[in-house]
Order: sequence, then structure tokens, then C-alpha cells
Amino acid sequence: MISEKIILYPNDILKKKTQNVVNFDKSLNNIINKMKKIMVLNSGVGLAANQVGLELSLFIAKPKDKFYVFINPEIISFKDEEIKEEGCLSIPNKWGIVKRYNEVKIKFYDLRGRKHTLKTKGLLAHIIQHEIDHLNGILFIEKALEVYDINSDSLSKDDKKN
Repeated sequence: MISEKIILYPNDILKKKTQNVVNFDKSLNNIINKMKKIMVLNSGVGLAANQVGLELSLFIAKPKDKFYVFINPEIISFKDEEIKEEGCLSIPNKWGIVKRYNEVKIKFYDLRGRKHTLKTKGLLAHIIQHEIDHLNGILFIEKALEVYDINSDSLSKDDKKN
């Protein structure tokens, strides 16, 4: 059953590898709709199923004005490593410096069970990598080159806006 609240670290479900979705039915659509509401309420840009208590290999993303749904996602290529700052709804008040790829190509399924590929850059590419890590039981703090509290004096005003 889906949690109405974000599951917080160190809950064990965040460390488990999720299971592939096999039933593309109405209940899956209901799960996605609930996840969208939870993510928006928490001002997130991405949310993995295990962050709401479900051991399903799916996540949603909304880097700007469009929602994306990725079911059984897999990164098939990547390029251009860069270091960026990121946070996580499951680890409030922490940010970190993480090495990710600026460009990824991903294969995934949509809500109807149709297979797709998508090549993307920038913020969506970063969200995809962060959320796929969630689906594999990996948290950004495990990959971070540096982790810090967002209330720290070490952040500039511009950093606090993100």
C-alpha cells in the first residue's frame, strides 16, 4: 500500500532493490497519480516508488512543467561526467556534491506497457540517475563527494534557492 508521506532515511525499504512492474493496469495508474500529488506537495522534482513504500521499479520526474513516468527503467548509455549539487526528499535538510552524467539514454515502459527510449541532458538526466539509484537501493549520500546540512553557513544565498 502506498504511503501518504515520504519514507525517510534510514528506513530499510530505501536500501532494497525494487521489483519490475509486471501488471500495467488501473492500479498502476492510481499509484502514479498518488505519487504525483505527494511529490508536488513536497516540492520535489523526482520520486521513486520505494520512497512511498512500494517495492516497484518505477519513478516519476517533473524537472519543469511536464511529468514523466518511467517504469522498469534502465540506462543504456551516458556521457559527459559533471559534478552537481543534489538533495533528496527522503533525506531532508541534507545536500551533497555528486558526480553524475550530463547526458543519458534510457529505456523504459509507459503506463500502458509500451517500451520507449529517451535521450536527455541536464536536470532530467540527473533526476533519472538519482531515481534509478533509489530503485537499486542506493542513496545519493552514498555517492556524494561531500554531504552537508542545508542550514550550514557554508552555503551561499544562491545555493539555498535550489
